[in-house]
Amino acid sequence: MLSIWESGHFHRRPQVVVIGAGITGLFAALFHKRQHPAHHVLVLERGAFPSGATVRNAGFACFGSPSELLADRAVEGEEAMLVRVEERWKGLLELRTELGDVNIGYDPSGGHELLPVNSPLYTRVAEAFDGLNKSLSHIFGAPPFQWDESALKQMGLHPGYCLTRTELEGALDSGAMAMALLRKAQESGVVFRGGAEVQGLKELPESVLITLSTGEVIAADRVLLATNGYTPGLISGTDLRPARGQVLVTDPIPGLGLRGTFHLDEGFFYFRDVALMGDAPGSPRRVLLGGGRNLDVAGETTSEDGLTSLIQDRLEEVLQEVILPGRSYRIAQRWSGIMGFRTTGKSPLVERRGERMVIAAGLSGMGVAIGIRVARNAAELLK
Repeated sequence: MLSIWESGHFHRRPQVVVIGAGITGLFAALFHKRQHPAHHVLVLERGAFPSGATVRNAGFACFGSPSELLADRAVEGEEAMLVRVEERWKGLLELRTELGDVNIGYDPSGGHELLPVNSPLYTRVAEAFDGLNKSLSHIFGAPPFQWDESALKQMGLHPGYCLTRTELEGALDSGAMAMALLRKAQESGVVFRGGAEVQGLKELPESVLITLSTGEVIAADRVLLATNGYTPGLISGTDLRPARGQVLVTDPIPGLGLRGTFHLDEGFFYFRDVALMGDAPGSPRRVLLGGGRNLDVAGETTSEDGLTSLIQDRLEEVLQEVILPGRSYRIAQRWSGIMGFRTTGKSPLVERRGERMVIAAGLSGMGVAIGIRVARNAAELLK
């Protein structure tokens, strides 16, 4: 019972269907549409709006803290670590250029890592610090990291830590970024369809059949599966696994000195200052804090959103003891998001499955940095 207008514009057979309206999915749809303006490109999203990790993360525009990069180097070697950092750095620059700093709420507030004084982790980083800076200099044009002990007191952090800083990282508004990207994709002619939960995929010689939760079946020439941590629920035979990240944000805190993005405990905890939509200009900022997945790796290997007392209690301990020692606070909101990791390493999975399907997933919690570059690679495979 479709009209000619519906069948001719909204329901005509798509050349490409992208499943998942996150950074990777929307950018891949946008890039394909630019290359093939006549193609009908359809993005299917299970939520009414983009609802995955793209809009549930902490809004870090980062390429990796010293301890993370040293850990990567120890496992995979220096060359692999350097390639990964360069991809993240180029991705951040491309993201900012493509969407614009104002549109994504980019704040060049700097990136930091807290290291407990006299701890094995501090010793490991301190001993390798100069060598790491030297090896990274060709990517950034100068050593990216420096020690910044004076900032601890200024920011009100616990004095029992040492602090590293890079001026090259910052924070952004993940919601504004998603809205800007969705708007740009739609302006290019990409069709977005929210509330379209995919339950099954079947590749045939001439098409891919996509079955929605409503029972509707869509036939497409090509399909890109850009569902990151949710991918194992739609297709088997990959090394992808979901990973839940839990987050909280406080009420405004008068006199908050915190400024920038921060990693703690080898990146398993992360926090920043933030203002929410609706906060009056000039009003006190809040603390956003997430992480703790390492406390229950098995339990947090799930695609189900949710909160646990184990991790939320530990987040509040970090808030009380490290970030706001001696200060009072109230929690305003809590949420979780689902990331996608690979069991074989940190490199994303971008590959063709069959003749008509492509997977782009497993961004290892770095979708803000590398999502746009993963999308370019995926768009090339859709040809």
